[in-house]
Amino acid sequence: MIASRNLGFVAAAATLLAAAPLSSIFQRWTWLIEAAIAVAVVAGVAALTRLVRAPLWGQVLGMLAGLLLALTWLFPGGTELVAFLPTPATLAHFGELLQGSLQDMRSYGVEVPDTTPLLFITVLGVGSVAIMVDVLAVGLRRPALAGLPMLAIYSVPVAVYVDSVPALPFVVGASGYLWLLVTDNVDRVRRFGRRFTGEGRDVDVWESSPLAAAGRRLAVVGVALAVVLPLAVPGMTGGLLDQVNSTGNGTGNGRPGQGGSPGRIDLFAALSGQLNQSEVAEMVKVTTTEPSPFYLRFGVADELRPDGFRVRPPNGRRVDRDLPAPPARQGAEQQRYRATVEVTRNLEMPFVPVYADPVNVDGLSRNWLYDSNLGVVFSNQDNSRGKRYSFEYVRSTFTPSALRRARSLPAEHPIAVQQTRRPAVQQVDLLVSRLVEGKRNDYDKVRAIYDYFSRENGFSYSLSTKGGTSGEEIVDFLTSKVGYCQQYAAAMAWLVRSAGIPARVAFGFTNGTSAGEDAYVLTNRNLHAWTEVYFDQLGWVPFDATPAYAVQGANRSAWAPDSDAPDPEPSETSAPGASPEDPAATAGPDREDAADRDTDAGFDAAGGAPTRRAPSWPWWTAGAVLALIALLCLPALRRMALRRRRHGRPVRAVAAVAGAGGPDGAGGAAADAPGMVVLGADHDRARADAHAAWDELLDTLVDYRVRVDRTETPRATAERLAREAVADDTASAAAVRLLGRAEERARYARDPLTGEPLHPALTAVRGALAARSDRRTRFLATVLPPSVLLRWRLAVADSSSRLVASGGRTRSRLLRWNPRRLLADRATRRA
Repeated sequence: MIASRNLGFVAAAATLLAAAPLSSIFQRWTWLIEAAIAVAVVAGVAALTRLVRAPLWGQVLGMLAGLLLALTWLFPGGTELVAFLPTPATLAHFGELLQGSLQDMRSYGVEVPDTTPLLFITVLGVGSVAIMVDVLAVGLRRPALAGLPMLAIYSVPVAVYVDSVPALPFVVGASGYLWLLVTDNVDRVRRFGRRFTGEGRDVDVWESSPLAAAGRRLAVVGVALAVVLPLAVPGMTGGLLDQVNSTGNGTGNGRPGQGGSPGRIDLFAALSGQLNQSEVAEMVKVTTTEPSPFYLRFGVADELRPDGFRVRPPNGRRVDRDLPAPPARQGAEQQRYRATVEVTRNLEMPFVPVYADPVNVDGLSRNWLYDSNLGVVFSNQDNSRGKRYSFEYVRSTFTPSALRRARSLPAEHPIAVQQTRRPAVQQVDLLVSRLVEGKRNDYDKVRAIYDYFSRENGFSYSLSTKGGTSGEEIVDFLTSKVGYCQQYAAAMAWLVRSAGIPARVAFGFTNGTSAGEDAYVLTNRNLHAWTEVYFDQLGWVPFDATPAYAVQGANRSAWAPDSDAPDPEPSETSAPGASPEDPAATAGPDREDAADRDTDAGFDAAGGAPTRRAPSWPWWTAGAVLALIALLCLPALRRMALRRRRHGRPVRAVAAVAGAGGPDGAGGAAADAPGMVVLGADHDRARADAHAAWDELLDTLVDYRVRVDRTETPRATAERLAREAVADDTASAAAVRLLGRAEERARYARDPLTGEPLHPALTAVRGALAARSDRRTRFLATVLPPSVLLRWRLAVADSSSRLVASGGRTRSRLLRWNPRRLLADRATRRA
């Protein structure tokens, strides 16, 4: 037992060491602390189950339960019992975390931040590997096989790391595996006192030591993996996360970036993923004193690279202090409002949504910062999930005349230098030159570009298009003229920059669905992107080039009106009550298909309120319970089938009377002796029935916890049972003696016992044993018959023994041709 505890400790420590390469993926060491807690719980439960001598399957169930409790304590969902006892809602919460981990893989590249979903899947994986390593190394004493699950986490960085993989964590992981092998070999040597193969026999002169053999095997496996892995992983500088972190293509399902560093989030991929979700998820509730608010914003992409717009890491001051007031803007009307925002559990990102130009924020901790240049509130240590906060903001409205009076920024102005930088794309530059030709001020140039993205010029809205904001993808969008808000916003920003005017892409929510006075409910369908253009002395001014008819809650302004707004004349054929603003009244063949709009999927026809799907976890829970019940019923069903097969058809005597026909109506041998009755039976069938009845009796004894001595004769066993087990029941004692006599005759006598009622005798004995047993024994004998479980356990042991023996014979045959043995034999013959 001490050796098992020591080996179990080494198995747990080796698992943590094998997970060391994960340190090259995460920014912090939170994953290691939580994984160490989970592995410690698993190792502790394994030691306790071995201390009470539980079978291997009991140890596995105990370790799984320990891992579940550890995960519940580390990642609570708020519905647990006594802080660590899981409920069905907890399992549903774990399912959400698993889905969220997939979203995070699309939103981050390594090194990833400590987001809850990524930490959960990491701890779950390390804990599961710890269970498999303990079973293989301690339960089955196959530490070499334990390297396979350890390799699962050992090789994760090779698949996901986007830079050269650090070597030191892999050395630490390999050391843990070698420690496990050495500990197991030392334990075996200490147990036997001499060199051995692990099978209990001595090592010949010509055989290598087990550790050397294991080393050679590991070398072969390592060389094979070194050859195979580069085929599966195209280069050590790009992997899985590098692929899934590419720009969204309109078919993903990402979230707007969960947790972590704001500068590492691909907001375009998250936006396209959420717009293509089939389910509607409520994300934000906002209440504002502004009668007609503009978009609630949370992110900005203002760094234009050859592969498209990217989020620049923000930098700012704490929001728990007074924020700088927005500068006075000449020709703009400014009014102050107040808003309250409640973020649901469905939105988890390092930003919180706010209206433009906040001046003070209440309800957020000192971990939240405000970047006045980007206009975003962000955190490097916290996330937006479940936050509730209030803030005051200044709403600026502009007039076209004021924007026309704005002067162009000097070329050396810092904003002009940074926000007009772009890769050279000849097709874009030629288009911009044609659009702004003859325009004398920045506003007219921007309006010419803005008006170009209209239905009149062939542009239409569709979510089923490939995303991306690189130069080639912008050209594709300008050629096909079909896309959604991502392409519209990025294309307009690129064209405006090509005209020499600063521009960037903003992300946020449209106004959504009204939820009462001054309140709005914002869902994933309200996620949106638009363009912001910088004007001297006026600041950043929003322009939304996406068709308004395709975006729920779209807001247009006097300086950027809806160029696609229909203006049909009412006709006599119009539907009663229809108005020009009614989409149903103005829909025509040139309208986009309903499947390509932000507003239809998941909304009812009455008022646009989001329809919620019924939660699926009750069905999964019910299915799991039914599967568990079916699994528990297997032993009982097997016992019933075995009992029915043993009972079979009772043995019947065959009577022949002188002068009478046999069973077939024909005269037999008894016809020669008038008046004589001859009793006969099928002896083979009688013996088989006696053996079946005796086997059924022995299984019944095992089920009811009655001692079975295989060395006793059937008669001795029957007499012992009559004296001890059923001594107070005369009928049962006679029945058990009958069964013993039938088995004895079947084994040793020339003629077996025939014509006796063995089936009723078994029923009488079973009833007597059940009457003398307690309730727990009767329940287990019915639901989980120990005789069936024992038979299955012995069958598994026999199969394993046969497999080991077969492997040993194969190995012995192969060792005949071992060069060491051949050389040793030759040296012996010469001597």
